Parts: sequence; C-alpha cells; structure tokens
Amino acid sequence: MDNDIQGRPAHVAAIREKAEAEMREMGVDAAFIDRLVETFYARVLTHPDLGPVFDAKLSGRWPEHMAKMKSFWSSVAFRSGAYGGKPVQSHTHVQNLTPDLFPKWLSLFAATLDDIAPTPEAKAWFMATAERIAKSLVLSLFYNPALDDPARKPV
Repeated sequence: MDNDIQGRPAHVAAIREKAEAEMREMGVDAAFIDRLVETFYARVLTHPDLGPVFDAKLSGRWPEHMAKMKSFWSSVAFRSGAYGGKPVQSHTHVQNLTPDLFPKWLSLFAATLDDIAPTPEAKAWFMATAERIAKSLVLSLFYNPALDDPARKPV
C-alpha cells in the first residue's frame, strides 16, 4: 500500500509531463489558452443568443469568470489540476439556458479555433474536448431518463 501512495505523485507528474509535451507538439502553451479564452468570450458577449445569457449570469463578475475559464482550459489541456470548480453546478439555474444554445456555443468555439488555433491538431483536440464538455453538460442539465422509458413512449 505504501508503494501505491508513494507512486501516485510520480504517476500524476508523468501524466502532466505527457500532456504538456503533447500540447507543445500542437503549438499550445499558456499564452494560447489565454488568447483562446479572451477571444472566445469577447465573441460570446456579442453573440445575439449567447451574449444575453452569459452576461445576465456574469454581470460584474467577468474578470473572475475569465480567470476561472483560463484555469479550466489550462487544467484540461495540461492536466495541471489547476481547476477545482464544479461545471454542472455552475450551470444549474442559469436563466434562459437551453439545450439549443450548446450547438451555437460549439459553432462559435469552432470559428474561434479556425481563426487562432496554432495547428490543425490543436483545433481538433480543443474541438473534441469542447464537444465532450457540451454533451456532458447537456446530459447533466437537461436529460430526463424517464423520457426514454419504453413504457412511457407512445406506440
């Protein structure tokens, strides 16, 4: 058991080093994460459907949110463990948040990556990750398993 406990920090460090190397190969660094978050959320604010939803939730707290999103994406990309938030809880009870906003969010994210991603590999990695995040949030926030119950479906 002691070997497992002692080996954990080394295992975590190896995961982080591998992620950092993979990101470096794709041209991703901390400066890119900052630019991605800043560019994307500037576009979110001007989006006719997304802007009002985000601004209603974050009015007066945009600097905090931007720092949190930079920490989140850095943690995801570099496996740094820097982000300790709860994304599902953060999105619960957001006024006017609907499932149809997520494809718009993804489309805007893709357009941002088209404009600033350092490599096609970086764009693909960030898009695949964003799509998983969006799917997870939609399922967590809006999915009702009772609606899939065959006994409740009309014939």
